[in-house]
This record gives sequence, structure tokens and C-alpha cells, in this order.
Amino acid sequence: MRIITGKARGLRLNVPKNYDVRPTADRVKESLFNIIGTRVMGATVLDLFAGSGNLGLESWSRGARFVQFVDNSRNSLQLTSSNIQKCRAEADCKVLKHDAEAAIDLLYKQGQRFDLVFVDPPYNKGWVQKVLRKLEKSPLLTEEGWLIAEHSMHDEIADAAPEGFEIFRSQQYGETVLTFIRRRPVV
Repeated sequence: MRIITGKARGLRLNVPKNYDVRPTADRVKESLFNIIGTRVMGATVLDLFAGSGNLGLESWSRGARFVQFVDNSRNSLQLTSSNIQKCRAEADCKVLKHDAEAAIDLLYKQGQRFDLVFVDPPYNKGWVQKVLRKLEKSPLLTEEGWLIAEHSMHDEIADAAPEGFEIFRSQQYGETVLTFIRRRPVV
């Protein structure tokens, strides 16, 4: 697992050992960031279910202004923190130990808003749907923001976009699907 491009290009991240974390494969991550393109430059990023911090740190390396990492696992946050230090990104990154739903409420109450939200939960547990319902009540996305969910092809999320949001793109890579969600344009 490595940073693909940007200021930390080629840096190998620490990987999870002996616990249940499924880092995003490099080929899926590369495709994801090809789709996002320059949108990451200067962005504020929320990495929910951060695991190793892989997606958030790739964002930082490509020019994101700030990255908030959230995970409820102490092991995952220790791994994320070690990867932040390895990238020397401490000034632009924060970690928060909370479950995703509580973190969304807390960050919303703090007035934080994000241009990109990555949701990469354990597969087949219904987390993507729960997070989307929570975001409907506590909107953390900026007006032009995107939410990108990585999930199993068996997770049904086609009807999960909250009121006022739309799924505008979906890409499948084997068992993994990337679903892109944004605010529905006002007509």
C-alpha cells in the first residue's frame, strides 16, 4: 500500500496486521483519484472508517488542505496516526475516535463542512445506508461536495441517496464498487 502521487509519492504506508481492516487496493484508489481529479486540490476531506488512513493521506498528498480521519477502532487510529507521521502531515490532519454516526453529529455541531467525504466501511453491514441517512440530518457536505462510498457489489445502495442528493456515478472493480454521490442540482 503506497501513496500514488503528490508530495508523498511512492511512500509505503504501514499496513494493518492481525485485525479486520480492508485497505483500498491501489488500482481502485488510482481510479478513484482519476475520477476526482483536481477537485482534491485545496479540499477539506473527511475519511470515515479510516482504517489505515490510505484515502485521506492520498488526498493530502494530492493537495487537500485538511483531512479529518474517523474510526472507532483504537488499532486503526494508531495505524492512521503512524501513517500521518510517516507522511509528515500532522499539521493538516486530525484523528477522531468515534463511530461514524456519532462523528457526523459531532463534526456538524462543530460547524465543519467537507468537500470530499470517503465512506469505506466493513462490507455487507449496512453502514453506507446508515451514514447516508445520518448525513441527511447533519449535512457535512459543502454545496459542491462529493461523497464517495466504497462498498461490496452486494450492498444495495441504489435507493440510499438521502433527500436532496443523487448518485451520479458508479464504478465496479471485481467485488468492489465505488459510488459517487452529490447534492441534487436545484432546477
